[in-house]
Amino acid sequence: MPMLWTSMKTRLASAFSFEGAGNVFKRVLPIGIGFLAIFIVLLGFYWSSEPAPFSVRQKTAQRLALLGSDNVVGATTTVALITVAETLLEKPGGYLSNDVFPPGVYLDNIPSWEFGALVQVRDLSRTFRESFSRSQSQSTEDPDLIISEPKFNFSNDSWIFPATENEYSEAIDRLDTYLVRITDPANTDAQFYARADNLADWLLAVESRLGSLSQRLSASVKVQRVNTDTAGEMAASQSTPVRSEVSIKTPWLQIDDIFYEARGATWALMHFLQAVEVDFQAVLQDKNAEASLSQIIRELEASQRSIFFPIILNGSGFGIFANHSLAMANYISRANAAIIDLRSLLSQG
Repeated sequence: MPMLWTSMKTRLASAFSFEGAGNVFKRVLPIGIGFLAIFIVLLGFYWSSEPAPFSVRQKTAQRLALLGSDNVVGATTTVALITVAETLLEKPGGYLSNDVFPPGVYLDNIPSWEFGALVQVRDLSRTFRESFSRSQSQSTEDPDLIISEPKFNFSNDSWIFPATENEYSEAIDRLDTYLVRITDPANTDAQFYARADNLADWLLAVESRLGSLSQRLSASVKVQRVNTDTAGEMAASQSTPVRSEVSIKTPWLQIDDIFYEARGATWALMHFLQAVEVDFQAVLQDKNAEASLSQIIRELEASQRSIFFPIILNGSGFGIFANHSLAMANYISRANAAIIDLRSLLSQG
């Protein structure tokens, strides 16, 4: 018995000794690091999923039910803007563009998607402040939109002091207040004006954004382009002379970033136009432009189809491999052409 007790004490002492603990630590540490790495990779895959489309009519009905208000002109577009902005902050992984820790720090597709959607949010919020909420150029700006619009234009990658999410959240809160005010029958100070000229002003900005995205996507394949910067006006000039023909090719590492930026932009724009279809219904009917807007929305919906390949392919235009960027550029170019036609209809008397 004394020998057994001595043996047990020796084993216990060895197990709880610094040397024994060190051996256990050396065996457990690599296993723990391995499991942590696997978890981070799987979490990165989950965070890389794009948000699903939502129904702007349903979101509007739900939000107005919480407020106890009836639907009014402008409510659907306001709710669409709020919901898209909230999605940037509340989707899987939250807002990733300013992450400094894994897996967000090494993800680039979703941050590019976020930036594309954010640009559309910024453009629409600017139009809210400058056009939709004002009856004429000399009228007073809405106090809530004065704050929300610059908040959305805050740096998209600030991690702290202040964090980007805090600025965008404050902008959303101001839009919520604006929504409450325009849906209050007793409040005549807050307004949303659904007019053809207001809509045309915003569509002009959309047209410019889509044109740029289409050109950048098309540059995934090296192309020779004739310089048309000053075409159409004999007296036109530019600050720095350039060659009459230029060669353009997107760097290989930027192809997927531009593609996902376009995906985010078209996702946000699709919802905004669905809301416009509701709030500007009378204007569209008067201009016989409902079909034109419906076609634009369909083109944008087609740009959101699922990608059945884990990476963005960059095959040549007529090669054996697909080129996802050229396919996206096709949908965007068709939508942009339809927007030009729609603006023309809106400008007609």
